[in-house]
Amino acid sequence: MGKTLSKYLLSKGFKVIVLSRTIPKTAADSNIQYATWDVKKQTIDVEALQLADFIIHLAGAGVVDKKWTDAYKKEIEESRTQSSKLIVDTLKAHSHSVKAIISSSAIGWYGSDKQPGFAFTEEDPADDSFLGRTCQLWEDSIEPATALGIRVCKLRTGIVLSNDGGALAEFKKPIQMGVAGILGNGKQIVSWIHIDDLCRMFLHAIENASMHGSYNAVAPTPVSNKELTLKLAQLIKGSFYISLHVPVFILKLMLGTRSEEVLKSTTVSCTKIRNEGFTFLYPGIDAALAELSKKSTGATDQI
Repeated sequence: MGKTLSKYLLSKGFKVIVLSRTIPKTAADSNIQYATWDVKKQTIDVEALQLADFIIHLAGAGVVDKKWTDAYKKEIEESRTQSSKLIVDTLKAHSHSVKAIISSSAIGWYGSDKQPGFAFTEEDPADDSFLGRTCQLWEDSIEPATALGIRVCKLRTGIVLSNDGGALAEFKKPIQMGVAGILGNGKQIVSWIHIDDLCRMFLHAIENASMHGSYNAVAPTPVSNKELTLKLAQLIKGSFYISLHVPVFILKLMLGTRSEEVLKSTTVSCTKIRNEGFTFLYPGIDAALAELSKKSTGATDQI
């Protein structure tokens, strides 16, 4: 997400400062520079924050990267809350010109769908689950910046469809071997967003001073796991694939408690962000997957 968003912002004329624990020897663009921070040690390049007009906060350990041991759960939580704390504490202690912080969050805030036709909105409370509690702590951790007169906007991101890693890469792996792996019964609803629309949404949040609080970063047309898998298989393999349901017990053996997330049906509304004037380039799954398929074959450039 960070690399794609940086490239997008550069294309729109922004200068970008990337906070990282390691600094590359050379930057690919003269309008991008790097500064150091270390969340665990709570250290940061103060001057980098003082140069910024806007902060985009994406930091956080990958939710599905490792088994959910108690230690990794703690890392998932603290990588988010402690990075927020470092940003807020630094802004409190030093002069700056930051106008707004756009912080990533996730639709893990919500639980499972309550009934057919139901869609979660930003007013719904956080789910009483690990991800629900983590998202609430995540959002709460950046909220103190508002007391400093800084506008805070939080984007609860759905499943991001991108050719650069993420969920789509996992869907593609069995398909490239000719198997469309439908998870469980495949009826669970996936609330997704195309990477280009997500980048545009971050920019929309930067440019629109009326935006504050939480917004769902999802496309208007969620789909079932089965529909998403089969449409992707048809694009990649045409008719040369077989569809196969991966049993729940296999998913539990492979993923442990993380299996709950891939089997959970979560339908999320994007009405609030649309009411802020945001329009989607890819509101439907067909156009989104087709465009990503073209990019993966080199037919078009990344945003």
